[in-house]
Amino acid sequence: GLPVGVGGRAVSLLSGGIDSPVASWMMAKRGLALEMVHFFSYPYTSEEAKQKVLDLAKLLTPWCGRLTVHVVPFTQIQEELRRKCPEELFTVLMRRFMMRIAEGVAARCGAGAIVTGECLGQVASQTMEAMRATTAVCSLPILRPVVGMDKEEIVRIARKINTFETSILPYEDCCTVFTPRHPRLRPVLGELEAAEDALDMDALVKAALDGIQRVQV
Repeated sequence: GLPVGVGGRAVSLLSGGIDSPVASWMMAKRGLALEMVHFFSYPYTSEEAKQKVLDLAKLLTPWCGRLTVHVVPFTQIQEELRRKCPEELFTVLMRRFMMRIAEGVAARCGAGAIVTGECLGQVASQTMEAMRATTAVCSLPILRPVVGMDKEEIVRIARKINTFETSILPYEDCCTVFTPRHPRLRPVLGELEAAEDALDMDALVKAALDGIQRVQV
């Protein structure tokens, strides 16, 4: 790979799953210095779930160097979505919030891109239409290094970098909270924007950014 930092700086969305640590490692290998962003929905997700993510970040430090994990309070946003928006759009609306907040973190730390562990067709929020809808709220490039890989390939890398066993620990992350029974697989951009009209978007994003806890690993 390339020395960390020669490719610039990015923020990487780090969940408790298998894909996002692998995506982070792949971009660090290409010389990106990373800051991690984790969305935490207490009390729907546990302190153990947050610690799992911090442990994953620590496992990445041999390749990334010391890392800052920006732990974003996400409960209020998810509860507002549940109260005011159509259930079938919940997952994609949630992802759009994540991208807005990640871009806010990027502005604060001088990052020039957002890294995600999205893999085409793996779940409802990772269809081409859903990824277009999440990309639409960002001005920064979104890097998706595992987008064309199958799960077996991703797991193989996770085992190689020693994150797999931690990733499969049974603690839920915020993406599993309020999961819709029938998520929309091909959301229409105008429909999402109309649903967001019911929300005070700027205030919700600002509150999340202001409530971030920064953890050094």
